[in-house]
Amino acid sequence: MEVSIIVPVYNAEWCLRDCLSALLENHNKTEVLMVDDHSTDRSAEIAREMGVPVLENPRGRGPAVARNVGAEHATGEVLFFVDSDVRVHPDTLQRVIRFFDLNPEVAAVFGSYDTSPAAPNFLSQYKNLLHHYVHQTSNEEASTFWAGCGAIRKDIFRKMGGFDEEEYPHPSIEDIALGLKLKRAGHSIRLEKSIQVTHLKHWTASNLLRADIFYRAVPWSRLILKSGILPNDLNLNTSQRVSAVMVWTFLISLAILLSGHATGPSLCVAFAAAGTTLFLNRDLYRFFWKLKGPLFLLPTIFWHFLYYLYSSATFLVCSLIPKRSARKK
Repeated sequence: MEVSIIVPVYNAEWCLRDCLSALLENHNKTEVLMVDDHSTDRSAEIAREMGVPVLENPRGRGPAVARNVGAEHATGEVLFFVDSDVRVHPDTLQRVIRFFDLNPEVAAVFGSYDTSPAAPNFLSQYKNLLHHYVHQTSNEEASTFWAGCGAIRKDIFRKMGGFDEEEYPHPSIEDIALGLKLKRAGHSIRLEKSIQVTHLKHWTASNLLRADIFYRAVPWSRLILKSGILPNDLNLNTSQRVSAVMVWTFLISLAILLSGHATGPSLCVAFAAAGTTLFLNRDLYRFFWKLKGPLFLLPTIFWHFLYYLYSSATFLVCSLIPKRSARKK
């Protein structure tokens, strides 16, 4: 089976050599294509120096267009999308090929980050390990797709029209949208937990919040509201939804408590809501404890509670905006 590896790139000079080196070492004569999204650094030059063909995204309109450009030029039967800030494992490509050989009925497959993110700071470790945990504990028969390390049969990709360039002109949830489209068309998507890659990204508070809210929560909320589909999978399962309600209950009870009103009942409700959230997420927190220890777990709980607040608030705002617009009309 021939596989075409497609790497969309925008100003990835800081990590591109690491990404491409791993692909070239293990690509087993498989085609590797880099699509440059009008980078202003040396990304294209680095790729050419390494012998990787560079395609130009003519419109410079984000990874959805870049991946589609790569797919147009790909010769393989399978399109394997790899983000420029990941490093594949020595066996990643072999596992992808083996999976498609053994599962001819499956249209697409994706993996996850591993437990060894490259950046050592807390937020990078927390964010990437959370991603790993969510993928490793989710249903193998998936309801979405992930293009950070995901592969799809080329003929099916083309029938589906590829990634939605018009709806997602910037880094966003174009891969999730494609996954939902595949599922509606009756295709099978699989989460193969043994397919893993190392994430190289350095997360900070600002870029984490910006990405989670504006590149994930806002477009995902709009997609859910538009399609009417709320997958009970990944970070949208029932326990996650209940956790969001409990965190808001905790916050409101805490505010009432600090204001001096209804002290006794507010304290009981706050403890009950916090305890319920901790219980619902006990396996995740146990995972962090075992892997990183108790000192790492404490700020993890804070950031995880914060995640429930801003993601659920984003969904609420997105659900209200269309109603307000409708009234104006």
